[in-house]
Order: sequence, then structure tokens, then C-alpha cells
Amino acid sequence: MGTLKDRLNDDLHAAMKARDELTTSTLRMALSAVRNAEVAGDEARELADDEVLAVLTREAKKRREAATAFTGAGRADQAAKETAEGEVLDRYLPKQLTDAEIAEIVGQALAAGGFSGKAQMGPAMKAAQAAVAGRAEGGRVAAEVRRRLS
Repeated sequence: MGTLKDRLNDDLHAAMKARDELTTSTLRMALSAVRNAEVAGDEARELADDEVLAVLTREAKKRREAATAFTGAGRADQAAKETAEGEVLDRYLPKQLTDAEIAEIVGQALAAGGFSGKAQMGPAMKAAQAAVAGRAEGGRVAAEVRRRLS
């Protein structure tokens, strides 16, 4: 199989051939964000799969937040479009963990690191985020870490 970026390009070409406007525009936006990340910094470089995944995660989060904002503003048509774009991006992201799975993984990470008390929130979050490895949003992980350290 190729890299994640290759898969995005292949899927973009397939969507263009199928005249799927939503998927085409969403994948173009995602590839543009990946290219912007590649040229950011001192010199241009090729992103690894985990870095491309981080870019896609950020873009999917933007879509969820925009959909929420549009819904709150009474713009259901725009909210539906943002939600649909987020669903296209979700195809490339790892399956999100349930709350029970997050609780179990965070509990194991905190026990392994010997973390206890709110004063160790920073190092505990770092360990928990490493254990979760992008399979859950940071806010959900932080809430569980806070709950366990209280």
C-alpha cells in the first residue's frame, strides 16, 4: 500500500472521475492543508504518515467546530455541509475510542507512570496522550485525566 498522502491523491482522482463534488472538494482541501504543512518551517519536506494524520485530525476538528457554530447560528445548510466534509475526512482517521476505552487506557498510563494529584497534570497528560496516540480528542482525554487525578 502507499502512504496516506498517496491514498488521498488516489481517492481524489477516483472522486473526480465519479463526479463526486463533496469528496473532491474535501480531499482537495485536505491535500492543500498537507502541502501547506510540508512547506511550513525553514525548508520543505515530505510529511510522514503520522504527520499527515495529525493534519487530517486538525481539519476534521475544524469541520466539527464549524458545524456546531453554524447550527448555533441557525444555518443548518452550512452545518450539514461541514458535517459531510468531516465524515469524508473521518474515513482516513483511526477509529475513535469509546469513553470506557479511554478510561481504561488513561488508568493504565497513570498507573505505569505513578501519577497522583493535580500537580502532576502536565506529565500525566503527556503520558495519557502518548498511550491514546490520536485515537481520541485531547479534551476527552484531559477530562478523564482530571477526573482520575482529583
